[in-house]
Amino acid sequence: MDVMNLVESLFRWMHVVAGILWIGLLYFFNWVNSAFAPTMDGDTKKKVVPELLPRALYWFRWGAAWTWVTGLVLITLVYYHAGLLYETPGEWSALGIVMVALTFLAVFLYDGIFKAVKKPQAQFFLGWILASAVVLLFSYAAKFSYRGYSIHLGSMFGTIMAFNVWFRIWPAQQKIIRAVKNGEAPDGALVGLAGMRSKHNTYMSVPLVWTMVSQHGVGWAPQSPLILCGIIIFGWWVTSMLYHRAAKVPGF
Repeated sequence: MDVMNLVESLFRWMHVVAGILWIGLLYFFNWVNSAFAPTMDGDTKKKVVPELLPRALYWFRWGAAWTWVTGLVLITLVYYHAGLLYETPGEWSALGIVMVALTFLAVFLYDGIFKAVKKPQAQFFLGWILASAVVLLFSYAAKFSYRGYSIHLGSMFGTIMAFNVWFRIWPAQQKIIRAVKNGEAPDGALVGLAGMRSKHNTYMSVPLVWTMVSQHGVGWAPQSPLILCGIIIFGWWVTSMLYHRAAKVPGF
């Protein structure tokens, strides 16, 4: 029995199940609950919100945590231990180490930038420019393989998303839920923050799924950093179309 393959398979399984839980709830919040919540009156909100959201957010945040942790284990086993970060396995370059560090530290750059940039269109195009710049650095400067720079883009998005869940969305939602339970108007700044970061996560999730799927189809996946940059903005356009459609789905 190949123990390493067994370990990888178990962690892939856990990663996918946790990811389904997390992203499924993310889409529920953004494409279902966002249209339903405004239809409730004050008394209904006082009953429904404190009962529904804490339960949903429990699975949401722990799904995020387990997805990130198992993803970190997998990237360590497959790319750092097994040497798939480069086309030809060899010694790590100093720039390669810097770019791996950037993958997991870019979240702090993101957090600072998007506290200052408020307009959605500016966020959209600035986000794409920054993400594309990282892809090009991964490929042309650090010389990562296609699988290497693709999965590191996904890891960067996933790290930002998990950070948003635990350190921006969940703290804000706790205060919002308490206010609604007490019959008070929630702080508009907190509502805006939680909504914006949740929307960011939804946009990042779509190209993130591409980076995961393309790992298992390198024979058909277009192996070009420029095409990957195009996949990001195409995925974000698809996401915007889904938002438009979600707003038009009627109830009975």
